[in-house]
Amino acid sequence: MSVDSPHVVIINPGSTSTKIALAKGEVLCQSETLRHDVAILQQYAGIWKQFPYRLEVCSEWCEKTGVRPDAVVARGGLLRPLEGGTYNVSEKMLDDARRNIQGEHASNLGCALAFELAERHQCPAFIVDPVSVDEFEPLARYSGHPLIERKSLSHALNMHAVARRAATDLGKPFAECDVVVAHIGGGISVAPVRGGRIIDVNDASSDGPFSSERSGGLPLQQLISLCFSGTYSETELREMVRSRGGLLAYLGTNDLKEVERRIANADAAARQAFEAMAYQIAKEIGAMSTVLNGNVDAILFTGGGAYSKILVALIEQRVRFIAPVRVYAGEDEMAALAEGALRVLRGDEEAKEY
Repeated sequence: MSVDSPHVVIINPGSTSTKIALAKGEVLCQSETLRHDVAILQQYAGIWKQFPYRLEVCSEWCEKTGVRPDAVVARGGLLRPLEGGTYNVSEKMLDDARRNIQGEHASNLGCALAFELAERHQCPAFIVDPVSVDEFEPLARYSGHPLIERKSLSHALNMHAVARRAATDLGKPFAECDVVVAHIGGGISVAPVRGGRIIDVNDASSDGPFSSERSGGLPLQQLISLCFSGTYSETELREMVRSRGGLLAYLGTNDLKEVERRIANADAAARQAFEAMAYQIAKEIGAMSTVLNGNVDAILFTGGGAYSKILVALIEQRVRFIAPVRVYAGEDEMAALAEGALRVLRGDEEAKEY
């Protein structure tokens, strides 16, 4: 293995596809999105029944590269709460992933795919910064009622990676950098990151700003009334807040480019809904800046929504008094996974145990 440029296979499972790549050092040599036939996936009851099929598809792709990897790294899923970092895949991790302990999600397959491929190539298997990264300080766990505790579920992989890049750009050690990161995608996570730790964050599936398709936090009394109205089933209500809320509910589309086209054509409803989303994101950034006592080195925008110059400008005009704004648009998860593996392979960090 070349310490400077080891070969790393990267795996990121999604609901109907699996992203896979081969990196040599920081450079992605090959990358592909393996799109799975929906008709084939529907033959399997649950994501774990899909595992043998996805494993063989990934294995065939790896064989075609003709490269023996020095490590295999995958996106972590809804595992137990844990600190951020790079983790060795272990039997305990695999067991928790198979049991879907915090919910069923395609990303739960990642550690098992990495483990099996690494076994075939006699190399280590890692995951990096799974969704369940929990670095909350005690006060962040309070919800307002002891029967409900706030949980840390976020876009931790991208948020940690962006915070690292910002620290480099700011010329500060990562451990001394305090930033607020707003990941703007299908769900929106806004977090204060102190010394590399996500010490608070809204749950993008049930709290915080509304997004292109999620409702974000809703007024409780009205939501309770909807729950007991007899008009909606539990499934319908969950879909309403997780995948049929936000801009989709207001405007009938979750495509930010389409909303921008409507704004350009003087659509007042589109303009106001877009401004309302920006307004809520700005409010969340302001709230999270108080967690850092206002000592914010920068506000970072990331995720696919950060490509929208209109949205970024609307938010920035409300928050730039707090700190300078930096934009790192997109979700470069494959590079972030590779970087996590490289830090371990090069001896910059030790792999953590689950």
